[in-house]
Amino acid sequence: MKIALMDSGIGLLAAAAALRTLRPDADLVLSQDPDGMPWGPRTSEDITAHAVAVARAAAEQKPDALIVACNTASVHSLEAIRAELEPDIPVIGTVPAIKPAAASGGPVAIWATPATTGSAYQRGLIREFAADVDVTEIPCPGLADAVEYADAEATAEIVATAAAQTPPGTRALVLGCTHYEMLRDQIAAALAGTCPDLAFFGSARAVAEQALRRARPLRETGGGTLTVIRSGRVEELAPEALAYAEGRAISDRSTAGLR
Repeated sequence: MKIALMDSGIGLLAAAAALRTLRPDADLVLSQDPDGMPWGPRTSEDITAHAVAVARAAAEQKPDALIVACNTASVHSLEAIRAELEPDIPVIGTVPAIKPAAASGGPVAIWATPATTGSAYQRGLIREFAADVDVTEIPCPGLADAVEYADAEATAEIVATAAAQTPPGTRALVLGCTHYEMLRDQIAAALAGTCPDLAFFGSARAVAEQALRRARPLRETGGGTLTVIRSGRVEELAPEALAYAEGRAISDRSTAGLR
């Protein structure tokens, strides 16, 4: 079985690590766009052009399913990617986990990129699933970039700013950018004093499980290999990825044969 994941950068690590846990034998393909990132400040049309190019690079590896492991790309480009690849390759998007967060009773805060915060897509999810719950949308400009480059100082500063904007007593925090899922412990620490009963809602595990359900493998097992494609080039995993437990998990040579 071969599962591909795509993102502008290392935000796909959380879903990749979830896949490695669920199916250690699966071959993983990570398709990224370091030459074109960040995608967030781009127009919707430009995001789609880059996302489709990254999806095509992943498709060349003939995966059994593709995860669009990026909220911004899913918001702006999911239909275009599906039109390009399906039905041959099932495409799974990443949706902010607003529905399960609202079901917990709230109040809910959504941390996301400026491109996702306030978007018609996110507002539609709030109307559909969280109309009766207090919801606060919190843009986190620069946080995805800080995570991408493993910039600990910038990450701490932006997390502190977003934490200060999170209403005290918030009980459910939606991590509306895949990059943020690698910061759960740091975010929890920043909010411990004002939101002691906080629960996190991310998408990594859910999209990994959905990809495995929808995959159409020519063979059930694989070798647990890892292939990394960066702006169309087969390369090694970026060193910054190893700053995070998720990156170390998928690059561990005891569970993945790097190539």
